[in-house]
Amino acid sequence: MKVLIIDDEEDTRSIASMSLGLLGGHDVVEAGSGQEGIERAAAEKPDVILLDLLMPGMDGAETLTNLRKNPDTTKIPVIFLTVKGMFSEFDQLKELGALAVLNKPFDPTLLSGQIFEILKAKGNRA
Repeated sequence: MKVLIIDDEEDTRSIASMSLGLLGGHDVVEAGSGQEGIERAAAEKPDVILLDLLMPGMDGAETLTNLRKNPDTTKIPVIFLTVKGMFSEFDQLKELGALAVLNKPFDPTLLSGQIFEILKAKGNRA
């Protein structure tokens, strides 16, 4: 499975990338901003996107909105990563097409399994 991680925090991207790549055996692509993430998603066609909600410039909600406007990325499943307590926006994010929200900090040993379970529960291939 190919996973695109869009997060402005390099540490978060590195930990998630190592977790998914080394522990989960997934192909991982990274982007440090919403705009870069949109471009990487169109070029790489990942199976799922992990998207940070709080980013400077284009935040996660705006990034998801733009992903949904592009025919090449409109159907890619998106799971948000955000700090605890930011769930007030989740209904809006679901309306935009998000599958779920995972908390930061996340457990690197569980991340791959969590993504797989979310995709399976929502009827997406994993």
